[in-house]
Amino acid sequence: MPSDPRRLKSNSLLPATPLVPWTKSWTLIRICADLESLLIAVNQEYALPDREVSDGDELAIFPPVSGGAEHDVDHEGTATSEHDFCELTTALIDVGKVARRVVLAECGATVTLDGYAREWTRGRRTLYLIYEAYKPMALREMQRLCTQGHEKFDIAHIGIIHRTGRLEIGETSVVIAVSAPHRKAAFEACEWAIRELKRTVPIWKKEIFEDGEVWVEGEGATDAPA
Repeated sequence: MPSDPRRLKSNSLLPATPLVPWTKSWTLIRICADLESLLIAVNQEYALPDREVSDGDELAIFPPVSGGAEHDVDHEGTATSEHDFCELTTALIDVGKVARRVVLAECGATVTLDGYAREWTRGRRTLYLIYEAYKPMALREMQRLCTQGHEKFDIAHIGIIHRTGRLEIGETSVVIAVSAPHRKAAFEACEWAIRELKRTVPIWKKEIFEDGEVWVEGEGATDAPA
């Protein structure tokens, strides 16, 4: 399996295409004619098939399942506002500490989702998981979710932290914490955020079973997010 989504500059050649120069009039339909089942991003943003590419553009081609490993960075992330945050980490996540980061005096409720590695999947025993991400784009997509969460719901703050690397059974893989003046908005925003994260954020999961292993295909983004 490849170690991360294939990234190319538009003055290079895509191995699956004829050996001819790229031009500014080319679109993703023409460049990726044989890759209909894959997701494409241009400059770390999902792209529709009619998107034109230019010299210097960065293309990321996402296979239905992805692989490889990046274990050299323990923690990286960014803040979308004073109290919002989006982070990827290989360290253990303290769910309580994450939740407290969005608890402020003006809020009346905080909802926290703790997603963790389960031991059994469809009758097969899981030994451990491996999560991997296309980090620059994953952080950008997480930031986009935070921004849209404020637009869609009456919330005060939102934070998202996702593990990468190897996870043992019972360890937390993702935490989403949302604070709001009222609990209904916090619940709705938290449920929406995990659904959209699984749909659009380029993070992949490998399950290691007693009798084999498999890269789990996510819901995927068939259209570029609005």
